[in-house]
Amino acid sequence: MSAEYHVTGSVAVITLANPPVNGLGLATRTAAVDGIKKALADQAVKAIVITGAGKAFSGGADIKEFNSPKALAEPSLHTLIRTVEDATKPVVAAIHSVCMGGGLELALGCNYRVAAPGAQMALPEVKLGLLPGAGGTQRLPRVLGLEMALNMIVSGTPVASEKLSNTALFDEVTAPGADLMDAAIAFANKVADARPLPKVRERKVDYPNHEAFLQFSRNTVKAMSGPFPAPLQCVETVAASVTMKFEDGLKFERERFMQLIQSNESKALRHAFFAERVASKVPDVAADTPTRAIKQAAVIGAGTMGGGIAMNFVNAGIPVILLETKQEALDKGLATIRKNYENTLKKGKLTQEKFDQRLALISGTLSYHDIGQADIVVEAVFEEMGVKEAVFKKLDEVMKPGAILASNTSTLDLNQIANFTKRPQDVVGTHFFSPANVMKLLEIVRGAATGKDVLATTLALSKKLKKTGVVSGVCDGFIGNRMIEQYSRQAGFLLEEGCLPEQVDKALEKFGFAMGPFRMGDLAGNDIGWYIRKRRYVESPGITYSKTADLLCELGRFGQKTGAGWYDYKAGDRKAYASDIVNAMIVKHSADSGVERRKISDQEIVERLVYSLVNEAARILEEGIALRASDIDMVYLTGYGFPLYRGGPMFYADTVGLPNVLSAMEKYAKGRHGDAWTPAPLLVKLAAEGKTFNG
Repeated sequence: MSAEYHVTGSVAVITLANPPVNGLGLATRTAAVDGIKKALADQAVKAIVITGAGKAFSGGADIKEFNSPKALAEPSLHTLIRTVEDATKPVVAAIHSVCMGGGLELALGCNYRVAAPGAQMALPEVKLGLLPGAGGTQRLPRVLGLEMALNMIVSGTPVASEKLSNTALFDEVTAPGADLMDAAIAFANKVADARPLPKVRERKVDYPNHEAFLQFSRNTVKAMSGPFPAPLQCVETVAASVTMKFEDGLKFERERFMQLIQSNESKALRHAFFAERVASKVPDVAADTPTRAIKQAAVIGAGTMGGGIAMNFVNAGIPVILLETKQEALDKGLATIRKNYENTLKKGKLTQEKFDQRLALISGTLSYHDIGQADIVVEAVFEEMGVKEAVFKKLDEVMKPGAILASNTSTLDLNQIANFTKRPQDVVGTHFFSPANVMKLLEIVRGAATGKDVLATTLALSKKLKKTGVVSGVCDGFIGNRMIEQYSRQAGFLLEEGCLPEQVDKALEKFGFAMGPFRMGDLAGNDIGWYIRKRRYVESPGITYSKTADLLCELGRFGQKTGAGWYDYKAGDRKAYASDIVNAMIVKHSADSGVERRKISDQEIVERLVYSLVNEAARILEEGIALRASDIDMVYLTGYGFPLYRGGPMFYADTVGLPNVLSAMEKYAKGRHGDAWTPAPLLVKLAAEGKTFNG
């Protein structure tokens, strides 16, 4: 049973008990319905209280049952709510901590609601591309009013119970520190004989000139919701609470809910929701694996990346020592961090107290001996193996036993780096993404010798730093950068064949990327890719690249930091302006290479760039570098600006259909540089079997 039943005096108490948030799974729904029926059949019971065990009233649907037959099995959530609503004895919801989604919809089906202060109230379904599907859009406006209910449903943002204390949502909000159950039982006894029983469904939504308000809301939401259909559908279903009878509104809500649940956008959001949760699970690292305490951190290198990494620790309340080789570089790094926090303070996103606390947590040094007692040290120095070797040999000398030695390398062999030390079990890759204090992704690279406790600690640390940690095996570029290399190769080939940077970027941005490959290159620094290609020319001479990017770098056009890259930039202006110099260089290079330029469609641009990601990702998955396809999607959603509503490259390929992806690749294999389109065996296999990457 996942709902407990007991009687106190003349009040039956039904306690939802499905940890961690009392999700309304089938067993919980069944037990709750049975409890209501039992209470109604007991003549000694005069009233019923429903509450939740532990730290929640109910967080709504049980995510473990999503996309399974149990989610819709009887008694459904609709049936549970109707059972509560039709009860012939008063039902009181005793709400605390978390009351969201289906949990709030259940509470709205009760006759009365008593809440503890600080309870988080929300209908967050819109964040999964859905709308409340169990009466939330019809009942909430009847207790909060049209405007407040619409704002809560369209945003999905939680609101504290005390802020709603003057609305009809609550009959009582207890005083701070008061016992909620005592208050709820006392309230139930008070209303035990009251008739008729109040029902939210019988209330009217009264809003003067609602047509004008709803049209204003449609216009506003449409402008803000972009490619996602759910926010606008939320407006339409809330509008039904004013314009339709209750039962008709419920039916309308259900129809719109079923439409949304079948949409690719909702499927993508739900995929991302589950992908983020499963990314921290490593098959051979048990959930109870002991972790190492991280009370003090150190960062080697005070440049842009090192400073950003240091800010992550500080933001999480972990003291950090920043190490540099020269005082000037250290002073500059510390000044940049201070300036970043000052900007946040000026914007009102940081209090003076927090500002002072964060700056007090960071210190600088020029001596390795000052960092020896840190629990973790993150190296963020130049991406060159000789430099890494010197750093890790020094860390091996000075760091205390049990300290985690982490490298921020984005492409280099972590196993080689680990072997520079006598403690390879303590070495792990922590690949932060720039700007490190903003970007959500943390690629956690597991070396051949990385200890399971080190991996478990780093995964736990990623959560503390508010990052999405994704585990990668060791290969050149790991998951993200190994894939982006193929994407960048295709972008370069497109320039040679007929495109200009602006067309490629616009096509990708129209597809939904935060920015196209050339704007991204200018932001990251084109010299970084140049350095990697030079290494590739020596190590992998068989791989072909367009020479356009090398020609660009030979002109000193490294991107925004030099005021010129694929685009021109103006002082103090990050906007990219098409460059006549670059465009002329590209056209000349095509002619010099004997390539006749042609008109290239946006569809071809998108397919070549996205499918190049997919093909390389299939190899990564097959090699075991990534644990699962959804991990690859999380890397691209959180670190590379892949459009959220498309669910990541692997999910997008599944949506398009793997046979269709393969067919397009076969077509491009007949063109210039066709050797780049050799399909990954896993892609061929899954397409032939009618399967998907995320199946």
